[in-house]
Amino acid sequence: MQKRQISNQAINQIMLIAVIIVACLFIFRYLSYYLPGFLGAITLYIIFRGWYFRLTEGRKWNRAITSILFIFFSIVFIVLPIWALIDYLIPRISSFLGNTEDIVSKFNQVKEFIRNKPVLEHIDLSDEALVQFLQSLTKYLPGVINSVAEVLINMLVTFFVLYFMLVSGKKMETTIENFFPFSDRSRKELWSEINLMVRTNAIGIPILGICQGIVAMIGYSIFGVHNAVLWGIVTGVATVFPVLGTMAVYLPICIVSFATGGLSNAVWLTLYCFFLVGGIDNILRFTILRTLGDVHPLITVFGVLFGLNVFGMLGLIFGPLIISSISVLFKVYRNEYGNRRIVLTGSEELPEE
Repeated sequence: MQKRQISNQAINQIMLIAVIIVACLFIFRYLSYYLPGFLGAITLYIIFRGWYFRLTEGRKWNRAITSILFIFFSIVFIVLPIWALIDYLIPRISSFLGNTEDIVSKFNQVKEFIRNKPVLEHIDLSDEALVQFLQSLTKYLPGVINSVAEVLINMLVTFFVLYFMLVSGKKMETTIENFFPFSDRSRKELWSEINLMVRTNAIGIPILGICQGIVAMIGYSIFGVHNAVLWGIVTGVATVFPVLGTMAVYLPICIVSFATGGLSNAVWLTLYCFFLVGGIDNILRFTILRTLGDVHPLITVFGVLFGLNVFGMLGLIFGPLIISSISVLFKVYRNEYGNRRIVLTGSEELPEE
């Protein structure tokens, strides 16, 4: 059998692809700090593009001015609320961790309460465990503060990139479509899946967190939980972890309530958290989130874990997006090559449908 030689054109193509990959890796290495900013610009572009094109193409608004208006809208309704939330949380969490006497007092009461309780008695509540837990939280706070500075820098990058993405939106989309060697079907499916993922993670999860945080805050206030607003916000933030996220916050609060407060009050608080705070999670996930886009909870959980390690606070949104994109690429591969089988006939390779 005569061996087929690789053509010079194929070799040149492989070398060109290799050079492109090396160049991209080199650029990524030195611009990785600003990657969340680029991802943020892409996310906002996908969210705004429909409205932007309706205004600039339908109503003939000036593209540059319209882009600036959308950036102003983002600052007022996204950046400022997030900044206010961070500005509220950090000093109160620092104050809470600094009040060691109150923490130790409640800790001892909880330890006494669960001493002979089934299942709970196996939880390690030694003094060493408490010290280790507080030390880990104290070490984590400077990282959060540094992450806040990173968020501010990447927000500037986001709005800078978003401006040019909106102004040159149609041209950019045409260039991207021509760049990917996929069929029209795969391109449409790829865009549809990315659009759904962005809307689910960037819109649906914050809505879910706000609703659960408000419901939890009301319950904590009614049943006398100290720092109800703070713990309501923490409960809302924990929503990014489906099911167990909010439970990891309100369950310890309920246990502390049993140990330090009246039995009746603690029982009602537990029922409120379990049925209302936990129940609204299931209701919204099967209504609002399913309407925006049905993303599997495992993708959200592992996406958040991945995103926090790679992007810091911004990973709460971008982590699930990146994990979800892998499943989209598998769908594109199935569309392009899934129905083809390579059959060796002599020295030739023939595609068999």
